Amino acid sequence: MATGTIRLHRVLRTTPERLYRAFLEPDAIAKWLPPYGFTCQVHHMDARQGGTHKMSFRNFGTGNSHSFGGEYVELVPFEKIRYTDRFDDPNLPGEMQVTVSLKQVVCGTELSIVQEGVPEVIPVEMCYLGWQESLEQLARLVEPVIPE
Repeated sequence: MATGTIRLHRVLRTTPERLYRAFLEPDAIAKWLPPYGFTCQVHHMDARQGGTHKMSFRNFGTGNSHSFGGEYVELVPFEKIRYTDRFDDPNLPGEMQVTVSLKQVVCGTELSIVQEGVPEVIPVEMCYLGWQESLEQLARLVEPVIPE
């Protein structure tokens, strides 16, 4: 049963373009999305409406991993990304819906994320903890402006 909903909000010192790319480029998402203590392997990412993605997170300490994937439902360049996620583990049933909204503001970009349909067996507070860690890593990726 899928019941949990996660809502996140941040303002990052970057452009909507950089944030949008960070969600849709395989190398970028592998760097920032896995929470602390996890690595990420992107198996495929076809970042277009109707395209699919598949990746896995591996617990670096135990070696255990879980894979998940889904479909890109809506892509509005530099404004919105909507996609689905489904775990491959039958003990984590249901389909999650994720909506990422980007809005340029005077000091950077406002980022809002809503993740709906988190499987009931996953405590919502654990999702918040994982997302907080991921968003810290996202900021470290997209905020620096490094000259060529």
